[in-house]
Amino acid sequence: MSGQRVDVKVVMLGKDAVGKTSLVERYVHHRFLHGPYRNTVGVAFIAKAMCVDGRNLTLGIWDTAGSERYEAMSRMYYRGARAAIVCYDITDSCSFERVKFWVKELRNCEEQCQIYICGTKSDIVENDKSLRQVDFHDVQDYADEINAHVCETSSKTGKSVDDLFQKVAEDFVNYNNIQTETEAKGVELGLKKNATSYPCCSQ
Repeated sequence: MSGQRVDVKVVMLGKDAVGKTSLVERYVHHRFLHGPYRNTVGVAFIAKAMCVDGRNLTLGIWDTAGSERYEAMSRMYYRGARAAIVCYDITDSCSFERVKFWVKELRNCEEQCQIYICGTKSDIVENDKSLRQVDFHDVQDYADEINAHVCETSSKTGKSVDDLFQKVAEDFVNYNNIQTETEAKGVELGLKKNATSYPCCSQ
């Protein structure tokens, strides 16, 4: 893991069984694994190369365990993260309450980490809206409060999964471009200031 070059550290957070691993599997391997649910133990890492605006970069995705007994371990892995995808199951209201816990954790540890709130299993409610327990507008209101991006996805059908990770990568590139421009302007202003302060002597 340590030898892998990573440009953007992305951490997956959320209650157990919300579908974090399925989200990563769909994005990286374009598949949905059927069968009995298996808890992630500790953390799993996977790298994904991509191109954004002509720039090649690698997302390093840390898929953390959602069980409360692994919380301390998860904290080790989201330190230094540039982006966090905090997941909840739209058919489980308790899972959305857990989102708020993780957001608070991130704000205490990584203030500059960009947060993406992701509702999973949207395919389940497409045919039966009565199964929805988390209203999208409530999530959007909360996301607006904390300046986070929000979306609903389905790892089973692939709905909005690629769009989510593409958004993460694009935001990173745009942020870096802005930082570079700001630094360049700062250097330029510094040079102008020095030129004004120390004019060349004419003979």
